[in-house]
Amino acid sequence: MTQAYVFTSHGGPETEALLELPDQPEPGPGQLLVAVRAAGVNPFDHKLRTGFQLPGAPPTQFPAVFGGEVAGVVQAVGPDVTGFAVGDAVFGSAVTGGYIESTLVPAAVAAHKPDALSFTDAATLPVAAATAYDGVNQLDLPKGATLLITGIGGGVGVAAAQIAVARGLRVVGTASAGKKEFVESLGATHVTPGPDVAARVRAVAPDGIDAVYDLVGGAALEAVAELVEDRTKLITAGDYATVTRLGGQPVQRLRNAEVLDRVAELAVSGALRPYVTRTFPLERAGEALRAVEEGHAQGKIVIEIGA
Repeated sequence: MTQAYVFTSHGGPETEALLELPDQPEPGPGQLLVAVRAAGVNPFDHKLRTGFQLPGAPPTQFPAVFGGEVAGVVQAVGPDVTGFAVGDAVFGSAVTGGYIESTLVPAAVAAHKPDALSFTDAATLPVAAATAYDGVNQLDLPKGATLLITGIGGGVGVAAAQIAVARGLRVVGTASAGKKEFVESLGATHVTPGPDVAARVRAVAPDGIDAVYDLVGGAALEAVAELVEDRTKLITAGDYATVTRLGGQPVQRLRNAEVLDRVAELAVSGALRPYVTRTFPLERAGEALRAVEEGHAQGKIVIEIGA
């Protein structure tokens, strides 16, 4: 049996439970069986619990294990997999959940963990950092351009800010007043969200905003959309319906090993600090989720599992 933190139906936190599940099956073609050492916590995790589904995704099967980004050690290698062996330290996107002691990871979305990177830090890269990297690449802004990131204080925002600053972009970010010092430590200009946020952004960026990378959605996205005339430069990592209505685009995720290798290189070089601000054991995964779901997270939260 393997221990996992799951949701047993769509709904609120009352649907969550720590359960013993049957061991994962042997990995199929193109898969790795990975003993999880750390799992990143993302807003997408609790959104799935409430019933959100990506277009074309199959119906959720219950109990459903939370989480999608992991770092751990290869336990078994499926047919047709090359470049990985039992005992390798890896990180990647899991197909059978992340808040679990053992999970299946497609080799195509896995990469070798550099020795200089801890399992905890590596677990922040497959979803949060890779999403940030893909979005900044998609915007393709020239050096000196100004990028606005809404919700800059979370895992994707923190990574996107650092990647953008490293490329010579000026970054403005919205976050609660309590995160001002943290946002400024990333090299970004802090702006509080809420009513008249567009006016506050204009005040700190009088030459204009060249692109918006949204990580909040809804009214927060609508409030800043007017700041960019070229709507190809308006992207979101979550609220696909709103951004499409406004003429923008979702972040185009590449989901490949090349991106994982690149963000790992950035992390090892120091250009991308994972900013893991809190860790929780698996039995306290619910607390980790609440911190993210209630908007209290600053930086990245990780669940540590196993040895």
